This record gives sequence, C-alpha cells and structure tokens, in this order.
Amino acid sequence: AETASESAAPGGGSISAYMGALAAALGTMVANLSSHKRGWDDRWKEFSDWAEQGQGIMGRLLALVDEDTAAFNRIMNALGMPKSTPEEQRSRALEEATLYATQVPLKTMKEALGAFPLLRAMACEGNPNSVSDAGVGALAARSAVLGAYLNVKINAASLKDRDAAREICTIAQSIADQAVREEREILEIVNTKIG
Repeated sequence: AETASESAAPGGGSISAYMGALAAALGTMVANLSSHKRGWDDRWKEFSDWAEQGQGIMGRLLALVDEDTAAFNRIMNALGMPKSTPEEQRSRALEEATLYATQVPLKTMKEALGAFPLLRAMACEGNPNSVSDAGVGALAARSAVLGAYLNVKINAASLKDRDAAREICTIAQSIADQAVREEREILEIVNTKIG
C-alpha cells in the first residue's frame, strides 16, 4: 500500500531489495522442508546450515529495503536545502547523497546475488517436492539484481564524479550478468527435475 501511494519512496530500489529477501526466504523454506523430510534425518545439519545462511541473506536484504528509502530521502533533503546555503555546500551534499544512493542498490545487487548458491543447492539437493519453489526464488533473485541495477545506473548518471560512476557501473554490470547466468542454470535444473 505504501509503494502504491503517491510517495516516491519506497520505490524500485526498495522493492528490488524486498524481492531479494523473498528469494532468500524461498530458498530457506526449501532448506527447512528438506531438513524435516522423512528419511533424510542424516542430512538435518546440511539443510539447517543452508537455512541459517538464507536467514542471514534475507535479514540483510530486508534492512536494505529501508536503507534504499533512506538514501532517496537524503537526496531529497540535499535538494531541499535552504536557498541561503552556499552553492558549494549544496553541491557537495547532493553529490554525497547521490553517491550513497548509488552504493545502496549496489549492495542490494551483491546480497541478492548471494542467494543463488542457496537456491542452486535447494534445486539440486533439496526436497524434490519443493523444486519449483527454488525456481521461483531464482526468478526473484534475478529480478532483485536487475531491478537494483536500474537504480545503480539512474543514480550513477547524476554523479559528477564520472570515474566513480563508471567504476560502480562496471561492477554492477558484472553482477547483473552473473545473476542472469545463475537464474538460467537453476531454471534448467528445476525444469529437468519437474520433467
């Protein structure tokens, strides 16, 4: 409801982080279901360890939902500085806020990418009755990465420090490419298992 309102935040960056959290949650769910699958008692620790990793990723991405909104608000605060503020001070505040608003979705990309090993393991080794959930997790993780990438690019475009902008965008492009590969490979595993 908040996203649907006329407020500009939370927006795409926060939603990307939330999609990443949902991706990690799905992987964690499969791990938890697998740890309690009848006949798999000797694998309880393996799946519990995966579930614990998933909880960590999920928690960090949920924190990034709010951090992305805070980053947007910092830009708005810089833009809203009183007209009496010296131009150099206003310009520096806006550049710092924009850099932060570029770095936050980059963190989201990295965290969401971190969900793929969990999702791949659950697609390969998890409860076969939940393999589709691992696939949906992979779809959500890729969307989280690519959505955050859009936010990296739009904010980086406003940076005056073009070297910093290029460096961040190069890193982000590499993460985006990796996420697309990961999703494709996991979906191949999932679809093979489904038949």
